[in-house]
Amino acid sequence: MKKVYPFKIPKSLHESLIVQIDRATVLYDKLHQHEEVQITYVVSGNGKLFVADSIHNFGPGDLFVIPSNSPHLFQNNIEEGIEAHMISLFFSGNTVVKAFAHFPELGNIRSFLHELGAGMKLSPCPENLAEQMQEFPSLVPFRKFTRFLSLLDRLTRVSKVPLTGFVYPKEISHNEGQRMRAIFEYVTNNFQKEISLNDIADLAYMTPNAFCRFFKQRTNKTFFQFLIELRIEHACQLLAQGHDVPIGEIAYKSGFRSISNFNRKFKELKGMAPSKYYRSMEVGTF
Repeated sequence: MKKVYPFKIPKSLHESLIVQIDRATVLYDKLHQHEEVQITYVVSGNGKLFVADSIHNFGPGDLFVIPSNSPHLFQNNIEEGIEAHMISLFFSGNTVVKAFAHFPELGNIRSFLHELGAGMKLSPCPENLAEQMQEFPSLVPFRKFTRFLSLLDRLTRVSKVPLTGFVYPKEISHNEGQRMRAIFEYVTNNFQKEISLNDIADLAYMTPNAFCRFFKQRTNKTFFQFLIELRIEHACQLLAQGHDVPIGEIAYKSGFRSISNFNRKFKELKGMAPSKYYRSMEVGTF
């Protein structure tokens, strides 16, 4: 896999739908984008998905639809020692929309793909969709295509959560991609520590003011908004593990040095206190 922008999905001249199986203790962890729409089902493993301006936890049974040209990366939790297993489909949304234009019966799918700018998350994925995703690797080409149509049709009718509120207008340049990748790599590996604006601006070879503009234009949020969201999502993962770890320790492990600031930011983003979130995870109401 290439480590530069743009990321190219390998495919032959005779394929319009690519099925990819990823099984690894460490997933491909470079921020990347590609022109294909990506549908990914998580069979096993836990971690975080970074996509455009948003961060989402992922776990077994989750399904994500990532729009064309949305910078993203899946970062699995290697501390758990669990192999990540994902099944992904890649296809050109524009090609499918053009092909389906001649079939009025497929109008709902065409509309769905037209409106896919924000992507979507199903957590957990309905059982029938999960079974479909797990069957793709063993299907012959014709059955794969008909199953693909069925999958898209079902996706038009399920309840879903948008992945992002920010739609990338175009493919970002190689230099921009290199900068964003370096920023994401540094932050995802160091978010539990103090990170200053000067440090992250130096990493991007920019002045603090220029870096702030650069980051905001490409993520629709400030750098520190992004950093806080990453820390809170990590805290949610720790709370979901249910090991009765003190809230103060979770705050520290997530990069917060003040428990009052942690509680305030957690409530702003999740609409509830960390303790309530933990209890809701215990009883399965969240």
